[in-house]
Amino acid sequence: MSRLQDAWYRDAAWLMPLRPLAGLYASAMGARRRAYQRGTKTVWEPPVPLIVIGNLSVGGTGKSPLVAWMARWLTERGWRPGIVSRGYGGHARRYPLYVTPETSPAEAGDEPVMLAAQTGLPVAVDPDRPRAARKLVAAGCDILLSDDGLQHLAMGRDIELVVVDGARGFGNGRCLPAGPLREPLSRLEDVDAVISNGPLQQDLPVPHYSMHLAPSRWRHLIDDVCYPIEGRPFNGRVHALAGIGHPSRFFETLAGLNVEFDPCPLADHHRFDAADLQFSDNRPVVMTAKDAVKCRPFAHERCWVLDVEAHPDPALMTWLEGRLAALTER
Repeated sequence: MSRLQDAWYRDAAWLMPLRPLAGLYASAMGARRRAYQRGTKTVWEPPVPLIVIGNLSVGGTGKSPLVAWMARWLTERGWRPGIVSRGYGGHARRYPLYVTPETSPAEAGDEPVMLAAQTGLPVAVDPDRPRAARKLVAAGCDILLSDDGLQHLAMGRDIELVVVDGARGFGNGRCLPAGPLREPLSRLEDVDAVISNGPLQQDLPVPHYSMHLAPSRWRHLIDDVCYPIEGRPFNGRVHALAGIGHPSRFFETLAGLNVEFDPCPLADHHRFDAADLQFSDNRPVVMTAKDAVKCRPFAHERCWVLDVEAHPDPALMTWLEGRLAALTER
């Protein structure tokens, strides 16, 4: 997959034969969207405000840290948010599944467990997202955040936010399989705002805000004891594991902290086992928060987590406050 993603973002010539398939894919997605707009397919309308935070492109963009930030931001303003997720990679015996920090990622997926731990808020997963949303509303949530779900049109929404990696943008601008897009770029004309993780060198047809991800602390995976980012709790060169959509971002962050490391990029949502954490040299192992929830059961004393937090542009907060005020006046 990493080779294919690299080709999408540099528009490799060998992708050209895939362009007709991309056109068919885009047409199918457009027809599906029109079916929901015309009422041919049913849309469930939530009784409380619902904000979708999604991607137009495949691969990591920093979406989940933004969800965690927004959940905390809403809580500080008196809302009772809940987080809806499909639970990608998880296989529960029964849905909807209410997620806590102790829930197995094998059941819930890695990102929902991570978000439950980071926010302490209600999280529900279900391939049928409206069913998960109803569970959260019944539990007393008065606003919902959908972690991903831009293309899950069976669930109504009040605000659509698209997160994009500023450095990579939207790649070659083509749909799958010739490019990284889940929907054509024209879809941006219908969303409420785009939020770029880092500067985005591209004109957009909708409001555009920026954010950045900043390392916040080192965390020992065994006991969750935390250390300030300036006070590195380990010495020497480390093994850096990253089973996320864009591993190089994690490695760049470590380099920016002057950590010497051997990179171990893995597939997004990689299913870790104890062997992934075993190295003959016994050096420390550093990983992302998303990977840490899967490694906890077999972690050893040399395992560390680098936690990061989203820092949005203040203009985004002002815009959100205005939109939420309008929603409450309906």
